[in-house]
Amino acid sequence: MDRKVATIQDVARAAGVSTATVSRTLSKPAVVARTTRDAVLEAVAQTGYRVNATASNLRRQRTGSVIVLLPNLANSFFAQILSGLASVLTPAGYGMLIADTQSGPDPDQRLAHYLSSGQADGIVVLDGALSPAALSVPGRPPVVCACEWMGDAVPSVRVENERGAALAVGHLARLGHRHIGHVTGPGDNVLTQTRLHGFRAALDRLGLPMRADWVLEGDFTMDSGAAAARAWLAMQDRPTGLFLSSDEMAVGFMGEVQRAGLQVPLDVSIVGFDNIEIAQHLSPGLTTIRQPRTDIGARAAELLLGMIETGANDVPSEIIEVEFIPRSSAGAPPKVR
Repeated sequence: MDRKVATIQDVARAAGVSTATVSRTLSKPAVVARTTRDAVLEAVAQTGYRVNATASNLRRQRTGSVIVLLPNLANSFFAQILSGLASVLTPAGYGMLIADTQSGPDPDQRLAHYLSSGQADGIVVLDGALSPAALSVPGRPPVVCACEWMGDAVPSVRVENERGAALAVGHLARLGHRHIGHVTGPGDNVLTQTRLHGFRAALDRLGLPMRADWVLEGDFTMDSGAAAARAWLAMQDRPTGLFLSSDEMAVGFMGEVQRAGLQVPLDVSIVGFDNIEIAQHLSPGLTTIRQPRTDIGARAAELLLGMIETGANDVPSEIIEVEFIPRSSAGAPPKVR
């Protein structure tokens, strides 16, 4: 016996809304209230309803695709952002095409290619090192930056990076640290610059010393965190606590320090940024600043879909709050014990 194919009327009945609301939710989720959208999406899953995306895209002269540009496909940091993007794009009938900006030709050239290729109805950029000048492509599709940003050239969804740095420094100071260092990301990255500014401003407010030799450069990877730890171990006069600009670097730093026979936080306190999945499973658990990455992805997708539907490119950017996550990697400095 053939199973009955679910219709839009079935979805409307299950969600307790009109068929027009179902249609609007699936085609323009950004303009529908979150409670309504959640009810419709639950009804879609419950009934097994499937949108005829091909026919819909032909009528609207759309590709039904969104390109997501990442700076490093191997970096697990992006997984939750991609999940958030998919949670909004998939029910709306859009597929995601994921590309790495750092492989192949010049990253700006790759961006320009995707902007002019006609392969997608919109683009989400997660690489803040790209140049705003690369956006100067006539007739380009809408672009939204998620997590990172490219000045004011396109709208973005990001977190309070400076405040996150201040929360990290403030926590170390409350524990008694007066000698606090920092491990940055790559110098040309907007996240690096903003978090470094927040770090310096927090030290200044607290009347703590800002020493150039206590600011070590990394590149957001575990390997660069381990290299920063080796530089820290070689210092005659070390900071007792460090704020690292990413959790991946904090993981590398912690592992290298422990291999050298020192203990975290007995010998050095560490605070990261991001709250990646492994952070809570380390020993000790990593104190960090949480970015709500799934929310960042979902909101970026909603913003982009709204731009696709309306044709507006000058929508305001959004800044989402960070959250301080205390764990065991930060404690009182050795001299206080």
